[in-house]
Amino acid sequence: MRTITERLAQLREAMKKNSISACIIPGTDPHASEYIADHWKEREWISGFNGSAGTAVVTLEKAALWTDSRYFLQGSEQLRGTGFELMKQGLPETLEILPWLATQLKSGEKIGVNPQMFSFNAYGAMETELKLYNLPLVSVDLISQVWTADRPLLPKNPFFVFDTKYAGKPVVEKLALLREEIKKAHAGVFVLSALDDIAWLYNIRGNDVDYNPVTIAYALVDNEKAVLFIDPRKLRDETRAYLKEQTVELAAYDEIYGTLKNLPADKAVLIDGAKLNRSLFEAIPPACTIRNAMSPVFKLKSVKNETEMSGVRRSMIKDGVALTRFFIWLEEHVAAGNLTEISISEKLYEFRSKQENFVGESFGTIAGYAGHGAIVHYKATPQSDAKIKPENILLLDSGAQFLDGTTDITRTVALGSPTALQKSDYTKVLKGHIALATAIFPAGTRGSQLDILARKALWDDCLNYGHGTGHGVGHFLCVHEGPQNIRMDENPVTLQPGMIISNEPGMYRANEYGIRIENLIHVVPAKKTEFGQFLQFETLTFFPIDKNLIDKSLLTEAEINWFNDYHGRVYDSLSPGLNETERKWLKEKCVEL
Repeated sequence: MRTITERLAQLREAMKKNSISACIIPGTDPHASEYIADHWKEREWISGFNGSAGTAVVTLEKAALWTDSRYFLQGSEQLRGTGFELMKQGLPETLEILPWLATQLKSGEKIGVNPQMFSFNAYGAMETELKLYNLPLVSVDLISQVWTADRPLLPKNPFFVFDTKYAGKPVVEKLALLREEIKKAHAGVFVLSALDDIAWLYNIRGNDVDYNPVTIAYALVDNEKAVLFIDPRKLRDETRAYLKEQTVELAAYDEIYGTLKNLPADKAVLIDGAKLNRSLFEAIPPACTIRNAMSPVFKLKSVKNETEMSGVRRSMIKDGVALTRFFIWLEEHVAAGNLTEISISEKLYEFRSKQENFVGESFGTIAGYAGHGAIVHYKATPQSDAKIKPENILLLDSGAQFLDGTTDITRTVALGSPTALQKSDYTKVLKGHIALATAIFPAGTRGSQLDILARKALWDDCLNYGHGTGHGVGHFLCVHEGPQNIRMDENPVTLQPGMIISNEPGMYRANEYGIRIENLIHVVPAKKTEFGQFLQFETLTFFPIDKNLIDKSLLTEAEINWFNDYHGRVYDSLSPGLNETERKWLKEKCVEL
């Protein structure tokens, strides 16, 4: 296997042959996925850095990798001796990638990128900025010229039909809804590249990437036909027959390029420029009219139907039962001092796996003990794997994929006697969680307008957290799903009945502990008055919130009533699935404040 230094040398030779002076290599794939197949891990291959966020840049003389504060330590370790310099994003002294390139290159020198790895929008933004420096941007796949012999193949895993008894709507019905949206956009054809959009539209699921049950494919829909572009080796007799029955045509994965090139010149093509990769865009004839707008499927799938919601509610109960058994086990074994962050994550997986229709985790479990809990996206490694002791605080953020639905829950628990400061911090987070859970708001409200509810109790004491308050969640799909969210950044998408969002305010003290309380919530109608339709949230997640970390004096009567009512519903929902010993444990956890 070649070293990073050898790979860099080969890449630079390819750059010279193609008259390229710099190459930008992101950690993405052609489908704008959060989790990507090994075949597309180009940034990791060229640099050795495998964090979830980071971009490598190679010039003929230098190599550098940009990542954020979550990965400063990991980056410095993995890049040591590779020839790559770690560029710490967010620090005042760190230039961003394009201004840095302007300091390294001469006017007119070319910058190459693989157009499959950048969305149409991202490519256009780069091209515009680089023109200011007179640095031309060129579409060229250089990595494929040098990463050959040991490059992993694309997954050939067969996909499966996602039964309508779980999905709620057949494909023909979804296609009819989509075609209405294409018509509204004044377009004649829509190109899909996001794997979860395709999975939802065609009611199929797969296992080509970690955590998200998707299959690698493209799709195209117009008024007459719907096509799935997929490796034929991924098909079985039953999936072929199913798609034919649903009026979906089949074509090979790479045939999407030829199909786009052959579109009539008078065709108006709808694309989601935030998702569609630049390579596919370049295949569309220049004479075609481009309609660049948010994917209609992105919006349609965010609003869950009643069948999907029934499945999600079943999943939440199964998840709560598994968590009950896990935390009983944790309490029984923590005093021995043999547990670690990794071992408890594995045990939680074991408890979840025994539940009906369990498929896997919805993301890698974040088990952060003590100071590790303050690292928002912490993932334990064999080097960092902390021993769990009967003291301090444990933050456990985890989720499951069931055929019925996707779960995501965070609980922060005291493993010993909490300090007054820990209780104060925790209770302020809880106050924000309750404020959002109980919000009533007019139809047309955006998530950014509600974000303050989750932060006010913290802001009142000049405290804050640096992540969003809520993300959308898919139905047996991606645990991070849009377009809705609740965060400080402006997002024009309004919250609509049927949307599922997380409610997860937090509070983090570096090197000491982290606190986050996360439930999933569902937008439902509240009341219609002379002032219009109002909406509210239904809390979907069922598991106790740790009473030992609460300073009751900081809570209002209304907050105490919500807390007690929530725990009453937790007990009523979970107890039928538990044995007598487990019910007794749960009853104690759900005692009123």
